[in-house]
Order: sequence, then C-alpha cells, then structure tokens
Amino acid sequence: MKKSKKNIMTLLNSIFFFLFFFLLRFSIASQPLPRGYLLNCGATESTAKVTIGSLQYITDEGFISVGNTTKLLDPNLVSFLSTLRYFPDKSARKYCYSIPVVKGGKYIVRTTYYYGGYDGGTVPPVFDQIIEGTKWSIVNTTDDYANGMSSYYEVVVVAMGKMMSVCLARNQHTDSSSSPFISALELEYLEDSVYNTTDFKNHALSLVARTSFGHDDDVIGFPDDAFNRQWHPFVDENPLVTCHANVTPSTFWNLPPAKAFNTALTTSRGKSLKVNWPPFPLPAAYYYISLYFQDNRSPSPYSWRVFSVAVNGKNFFTNLNVTANGVSVYSARWPLSGQIHLELTPADGVPVGPVINAGEILQVFRLGGRTLTRDVMAMEDLARSFNNPPHDWSGDPCLPKENSWSGVTCSVGKLARVVNLNLTNFGLSGTLPSSINNLTALTHLWLGSNKLTGSIPEMGSLKELQTLHLEKNQFEGPIPHSLSKLPHIREIFLQNNDLKSKALEMLQKRGIHVEL
Repeated sequence: MKKSKKNIMTLLNSIFFFLFFFLLRFSIASQPLPRGYLLNCGATESTAKVTIGSLQYITDEGFISVGNTTKLLDPNLVSFLSTLRYFPDKSARKYCYSIPVVKGGKYIVRTTYYYGGYDGGTVPPVFDQIIEGTKWSIVNTTDDYANGMSSYYEVVVVAMGKMMSVCLARNQHTDSSSSPFISALELEYLEDSVYNTTDFKNHALSLVARTSFGHDDDVIGFPDDAFNRQWHPFVDENPLVTCHANVTPSTFWNLPPAKAFNTALTTSRGKSLKVNWPPFPLPAAYYYISLYFQDNRSPSPYSWRVFSVAVNGKNFFTNLNVTANGVSVYSARWPLSGQIHLELTPADGVPVGPVINAGEILQVFRLGGRTLTRDVMAMEDLARSFNNPPHDWSGDPCLPKENSWSGVTCSVGKLARVVNLNLTNFGLSGTLPSSINNLTALTHLWLGSNKLTGSIPEMGSLKELQTLHLEKNQFEGPIPHSLSKLPHIREIFLQNNDLKSKALEMLQKRGIHVEL
C-alpha cells in the first residue's frame, strides 16, 4: 500500500510540474508585445538607458545588424542626441531596423536626427527614409542643424506583419563623402480610434504639423499626450486667450492632450479670424486635417461660439457650435497646395469672435505594395542560413524596387515576387535551406563561386526555374531527382562540388545542359 501511495504521489508531482512549466511557457509566449520602443541609436548597453521625464530609452542593438556607432562630444546635447548610428557602406541598397510589432496594430513611427558634424563635415547628408516597402520621405536636416536644432519625422502606419522595418537609404542627393545616420527611433502603439478614418491598408500618414495655438511655452508631449505626440506652440498677430474649463480627451477620436486646449487664438466680435498655418508652403497632395476648438469662457448654454471654417477659401465646416466642452472637425482627405490659409467667420449676431485651440495636418500617401509573405519568409530563412549575408538583407526583399536586396530581382505588382537570385561570387558561406523551394516564382538561381556546404535541397516546387548555377561551392551528396522534373529548366551548372550523379542521366535524357 505504501509503495502504491508513493507511486501516486510521484505521478501527481510529475503532472503538477508538467502543468506548471506548460503554463509558464504559455504565459511567456502569450505576453503582449511592448506598446512602444524608444531606441537610443548608437548607444551601448552602458550608455543607452537615458530617461527623459518618465520615458526611458534603450540601445538599438538587436534591432539592426549593420552600421557604425559614434558619440558626439557636445556636452550641451540632450542625452539621446549624443550618440548616433551611421552607415558608410556604399554597396548596400538600404540599412534597416526590424522591430517586433502587433500585426494589424497602428503605430506612430518617429525618427530623430542630429548631425553634430560627427564625420568632420559641416553640412548634414541628405537621404531617404523607407517604412516597410515604401519610400516615406527625404531626410534633409540642413536648415534645422544650421539653427542648432535636431529634426524629427513622423509617420502613422498599420503593421502588416509581426515585424516592422524602418530603413534609411542613399539617394541622388547623398554626397559620396557622407553617410546616412540616425539619432533616435521611436515606435508608439495607437488606440483604434486615432486617425481611424484613414484607409491604412493602402495609405499611411506623414506628419506635417501638430500645433497648440496661442501656446508660447514648451512643446506639449508625454505625459500630457499619452502617445508622446509633439504639439508645437504657435503664436501670430492674433490675440491670445486662456481657457477656463478642462476638456476630456477621451471624448475626441484622436485623443488630443487636454493641455492643448489651455490656450487659443481669437479675434474681436464680428471679425473673421485669419491664420496662415502651417507657416510654410505644402506640396500639392491630399492631407488629413483635424482642428480643435473650445470656448475659453466659463460654461454657459447661452453663449456658444458659432462660426464657419474655410481652408484656402473652400468651406470646411459651416455653423460650428463651440462650447467649453470642446469640439473637433476633420477631413480624412483634403487637397492642399502652397501656403494654407484658415479663415473662421462668425455667424450673424454672435457676441464673440471665433477661436481655435489646436490642429493637425498629416499628408496622406499611398503605400507602395509589399512582397508576398511566403517569399519574405523564404528569403529571411535564406539570410539566416548564410553565415555572412549581404549587409542590406533586411526589411522588404523587393521594395522599393531600387532598394531591393543585393542580388535580388522581383516582379512588379501589388504583391511582388522574387524571380531572380544572382549571388555569384559574393563570398557566401553557410547552407542552402529547404525553404528555397517556397520561392515558386523563381526563374534563375545563381549561387556559383561561393563556399556553401551541405546537400542541395529538393526544388520540385520551382516550376518556373530555367537556370541553376551552384558550381564552385562545397555541396555534397546526391543531385536531387526533383531537378529532372522541372518543366522549364534548361541549364544546370554543378561542377566543382562533391556530388553524386545518380540523377545526371535522367537530366541528360531531357536534353538539359548539365555541367558536373
């Protein structure tokens, strides 16, 4: 009986520990990803933990595998601007950060740049930014740097997969003696309601201006804005007013900070309020516009401000009623170009002039497509199988077209496919994974004159393959029989390997040119 009880206890203990470790692993695997990342680019583990208010930055190591790092010697710099990562490799088509995200999640991505003459020059380089597979903007920090300021760019985009790539790339304006660089990279997860009228499956939003009118103090950011959006002060010749009642941000779709409503621009009774904003001309495009208003006086149901809003002479909203609770109006797609003029015209008999507290303008731009997920996964697996893949093998393999991975040629279309791989004499080592079989649009596979080892995998799914060059490597084992069944194959080069030629006769019977 004692022996039986002992066995039962042992069994129960085994079950308990099995369940414990199963639940522990499940718990770890099911932990939500961080809602955001604040990367102090170029910093090391010992210097990366920079805290600004309650925001803590971390090193960018582990999010990117290329580039050099340096530290700026200016003691007056904000901590996270004192280091940067730069990319001197001129052969690479792009330099990419890869960051874990929630698939389908909406994110603000912010890049920050401060040149600091790190390379001994006096003028910052000009280069491209790429989000996923789309060119997002040109980075030109020359004017800001001349005025002693850093520059930042911001885009709102929905993650199409579980990783998001943010890349820099040389363009025709990048001086040959300089290199793209970056000081900080931030991702912040957004609530579903924010900018939710945008078709994020096909478009993204690039920040033009985010403003608190009548505010002449510091930039409003976190914690006043839960997403650390930056609301810049704006004053002009119009009178300023201070508001006496607080708004509730949760009642606004875009969740603006209550502090952005504390001040406003206004004008006297019976006059139109005219504001040139933003204070620079815009290229002809479609823009997301959101304007925020609050009556600055004590709450009263009998003294609402009523006025109409026009943008560049076109009616934006008519007879808007503004109370102390605040209100916003927006357009998800409004055409703009040149200098923008806001005009707020009071309704007849209204005892007070119009008022405006805050505004946002973001340019709507079309996403440039993406590479088929199966091809992306196969290419990423191929990169992992190589011990020394090309430096630009990160981000989208195909897009933008001029920034595809080195040696990779792709089809044109909404979903790009990898059609050619030419890595001849790239000095590669490692193996050729079985996942190469998933690149079903591949027509030419050239990996000759490298140091690849192991066996040649089956390639029966590569129905479009026409030429295969694996010569001058260190492959061993049998030649896959699947090669003889490929309908369009016409030449195979396998010489200078240690291969068994059982399939050679079958290939030759089909009239395929084979060199072994």
